[in-house]
Formats: sequence, C-alpha cells, structure tokens
Amino acid sequence: MNPDVIVVGLGAAGAATLYQLARRGARVLGIDSFTPPHDHGSSHGETRITRQAIGEGDDYVPLALRAHELWREIEAECGESLFEASGVAIIGRLDLPAVHAHKPDFLRQTLGAARRFGIPHEVITPAECRARHPNLAVDDAETVYWEPGAGMLFPERCITAQIALARRHGADVRTNEAVLSVEQCGGGVRVTTASEVYEAGQVVVAAGAWAPRLLGEPYSETLRPYRQTLHWFAPEASAAAQAARWPVFIWMHGAAPEDWFYGFPRLAGESGVKIAAERFDSLRENADDNLTDVAPEEAAFVYCHHVDGRLTGLTQTCLKSRSCLYTMAPDGRFLIGRDPARDRVIVVSACSGHGFKHSAAIGEAVASLALGAHGPGILAPFDPARWTFEAKSANRAQPLSSCPKATP
Repeated sequence: MNPDVIVVGLGAAGAATLYQLARRGARVLGIDSFTPPHDHGSSHGETRITRQAIGEGDDYVPLALRAHELWREIEAECGESLFEASGVAIIGRLDLPAVHAHKPDFLRQTLGAARRFGIPHEVITPAECRARHPNLAVDDAETVYWEPGAGMLFPERCITAQIALARRHGADVRTNEAVLSVEQCGGGVRVTTASEVYEAGQVVVAAGAWAPRLLGEPYSETLRPYRQTLHWFAPEASAAAQAARWPVFIWMHGAAPEDWFYGFPRLAGESGVKIAAERFDSLRENADDNLTDVAPEEAAFVYCHHVDGRLTGLTQTCLKSRSCLYTMAPDGRFLIGRDPARDRVIVVSACSGHGFKHSAAIGEAVASLALGAHGPGILAPFDPARWTFEAKSANRAQPLSSCPKATP
C-alpha cells in the first residue's frame, strides 16, 4: 500500500514530522541514508541550546514556545528526559551591536522578544553574574540576559524517541537507504533510493545538507552547507565538580561575525565541557564530502579566540572534537513550506544553525500542512514562495502515469 506521505531525512525536523504524521493516523514512510541518530549531518553532539526569546526574530518565537510544550508531551509519552530547563545566559554589549550570521543586534533583539511575548527573564549585572556563575568572567561593560526557562535538549535522545514513537503509531522506517531522487509526477510523488522506488501522495524533504541536491534548482543554487566544529575541553581538577553546574551560555564578545561562542555544563558521564562557535569559511558543496575529522588547530583557535580569559576553570586540553553541517539560506532564515513549483513537495530546510530547538513544533506544523489541517499558519514567515522560483529542474511536474493520485 502506498503511503500518504514520505519523509526524506530523519534528523531533527524529519523525525518530528514522522512522529506527528504517524500519531495523526497517516500512512507514513520515513527514509534516511544512515541510521539516525547519526553524526553525518546537523542533529548530533549530545546537547543543543533551547530558548524562548529568539534573537533571530519574532517570527521564531511561536515555534519555540510551542516546541517547549511539545518536548514535555513527548517526554511523558516516551518516559525519557529530553529537555533540561537549566537556564541560559546571553552575554554581550548593548553599546556594541554585533552582526553574527544574520543575527543583527542579537542581545537587544532577545531582550525585546522576551518583553513582547512575556517570557520570564532577568537582566543581571556583571557582578551578579560572576557571583552566580564564577566560571563566567563577564566584563563590567557587558550585559547579561538570563532566561530561567531555557536550557538544553539532548538531540540524539530526541530523535531516537520520536522515531520510536512514530513506529509505535504505525510508521514504516527505512534506514541506511540512500535517496537518489525526489520527483513530483502527476498527482503524487516518486522517491527513488539505492534499492527501491516508492510512490506516495506527498513528500517532505527534510534532508539537511543533502536537500539542495535532492530538490534541484533553485535550491541547489542558493542553499549552502557549511562545516562547523564542536569541542570538549577538560576542566581544571579543582573545577571538575563545579563544571557540572555551569550554565548554558551564548557570549557575543565583539563586533566581528566570528566574535561569539556558546557552551554547556559538563554532562554526567562526560569528562569535558562542550564549547562551540560558528565560522563560515568551510563551504561543503557536496554534503558527502564533509570532513568528520577535526584538526587540533581548530580546537586551539576556539580556545584562544573565545575561551581564554572568559571561562575560568577550563584548560586548553581538548578531549574530543566533532563536526556538523549547517545549511544556510541567503537570508539566514528557515525555508519551510510547499515548493511553489511542486505542490506535492514540502521543503523543510535551511535551519541555519538554530533549528533544533524549534524542531518539535516544526514537525507538528508540517504534519498539519501535509494533512490539510490548516494552511501555513505558524510556518507562513518561512514559506519558500518568498523567493523567486522558476520551474527549472527536470524533476518538476513530470506527468508520469504510474504515480499515485493525490491524497485527499
């Protein structure tokens, strides 16, 4: 029996969409080229920051608020801890607006969003911050935004739980099956993998860095995957116990695009403290060519440029490093909705490095969109139609008589 919907890619958004479709009773097939959760794409690394006041823009706040509710609902259904509301500190200078990868004046925008949406928060002085969190050597010229309801998600657990729940609700899941092409044909879609050809009423392409290749033009011309790195530094022996109580933080310490970083407390069972930043000098034209090995020089740069002088109790000994991929749209915004040239193809892409926190709500909204429960709604600001799309791809609207009819 042909599924109603095929979900291509079972990372953050794909797993959430699969789960939400299955729990609504849809016949749904999920396909991933690897075995999720895996470390080939964007949805790994043990922790992800989640916050409700979104400095990237007010359009994201409803997604974040709904996602926080959904994480608790999913936890109740799966019986596992997925979200820890440990609080998040965002540090920066209000007199030095910084532009960081489409995040203009991030701290001020975060404060504004918190006030506009009534999100509980504090603005604490540097002295108060140093007293509460001695590991953060905050300068007196800096401002500290504290959001107690924010915290961290555990991405591998989140993905595992939602795929397991989707299966429990009847979803069919195929892993280690590379997707070669996605086509709209007649009133349905055809998804060709290395071993099968599947047909369905609709397809959701949530393939991360592989989405541009599968979607064809104009996505392949404009969406860009960038390699990022994550590093776990050893705490000083005297600070090892305290490191487990460090806050999650985002620190904007300069005006240049690379002058910011973020970090987490040391997790139980981990010997290191995870620290990461963003750089956009490593474009991966082909996602299959991602370099998973991380050179020691990359960790040394993060320590010297970001950590040194700002985090106390952390050594420059890097215990391990990992890489991941960000898929960026030209405007840095999400790209979620029906392809304007292929109404049976739903695009879930370009989460631009801050998608995981929203993914539970993205999955819910995409499932509703696919099943016709409502229009774009919460996803309207991210509609692909905001770009100028032309039907250039050979994949588009091909009248193949073998394709299924449209699903009501």
